[in-house]
Amino acid sequence: MSAVGAVRRDGGGAPSAGPGASPLEALRVPAELSARVPAEERGAGRDDVRLLVTRGTAVSHHAFRELPGRLRAGDVLVVNTSATLPAAVNGRVGGDRVVVHFSTRGEDGRWAVELRAPGGSGATAPRPGGPAGAVVRLPGGRELVLEEPVGGTLSGGPDRRRSPGPALGARLWWARVPDRVPELLRRYGRPIRYAYTERDQPLSAYQTVFAVPAPDGSGSAEMPSAARPFTAALVSRGVQFAPLSLDTGVASAEAHEPPYPERFAVPSTTAWLVNAARAAGGRVVAVGTTAVRALESAADAEGVARPAAGWTDLVVTPRRGVRAVDGLLTGLHEPQASHLLMLEAVAGREALRRGYEAALERRYLWHEFGDVHLILPDEERNSPDCFSN
Repeated sequence: MSAVGAVRRDGGGAPSAGPGASPLEALRVPAELSARVPAEERGAGRDDVRLLVTRGTAVSHHAFRELPGRLRAGDVLVVNTSATLPAAVNGRVGGDRVVVHFSTRGEDGRWAVELRAPGGSGATAPRPGGPAGAVVRLPGGRELVLEEPVGGTLSGGPDRRRSPGPALGARLWWARVPDRVPELLRRYGRPIRYAYTERDQPLSAYQTVFAVPAPDGSGSAEMPSAARPFTAALVSRGVQFAPLSLDTGVASAEAHEPPYPERFAVPSTTAWLVNAARAAGGRVVAVGTTAVRALESAADAEGVARPAAGWTDLVVTPRRGVRAVDGLLTGLHEPQASHLLMLEAVAGREALRRGYEAALERRYLWHEFGDVHLILPDEERNSPDCFSN
């Protein structure tokens, strides 16, 4: 039975994954290891990135094209099909220029937005949130009105359930917006860009091969980037994929906050594929932290996945652990990022430390256009890799 409106929380209580909680906070990533342009502008194609593999505490280095050879018969890759939105739009508050980042559409038609200060390089910088009642003028004669911090409600809906997000000083605010926001974004929007990138890129550079546009125009404010290196040729090489969706909100590169509630859906076919793989001894490998969050939100305490849709405020930590996910394919995250608690839950602290030290030593590239990291469980492998050439 579908768990519509499902909301899951950290098994150890209210989520708390702020700055300083990362197991790698002592590491420092040099600025030159930030991937400034997409892989296809650095090499031969999207899949021309490196693949760091940690199997338990053992570390090995590969090309991403070798991924099928790291998998076994019966493994399933769980992928996020949410399409990336052109979520950044120029605006004005009084006489000040701002960039509006459209993060999440609420159930009541409002949107969670972040206002940023435009930077000289085309990227943006933080600015104070709010205040309530501020009017933001948008292109085409439209405007939005800030109403309250996102920390006040879960989904902007009439039930007004409390979320774990902060209220005072919040980056994200619920805003009353003009009709047809997807049309506004298509006409005037561009992908959200961070300062470590070299220049603006077309929206196509931020879409994965798995992206499926939603009929209502919803999607992700930021790309589910772990899947970016996949190409149609690689997808056709016999790997089993199971789709789900989670619409990502706007991350905070500065604050490294835990994630806000996000809309997700796990279809019945994916729940079946995951359960069948586990029953047959295969491994469930999530492609990206978003896929972990969605699938774990649909799994019970025994790891049995069920169809589910709604909002999730689940934060996966080592204390809570993972129940349905055995492995993870993900990018390389900043040492202060709260996502690393999820990686630690999958890999273990020592395996994560060894992997990141190896990535720094071998000068892997970080962020959405960078290299990727495959985390697999530490187990004896008596069966051969089935997808090797």
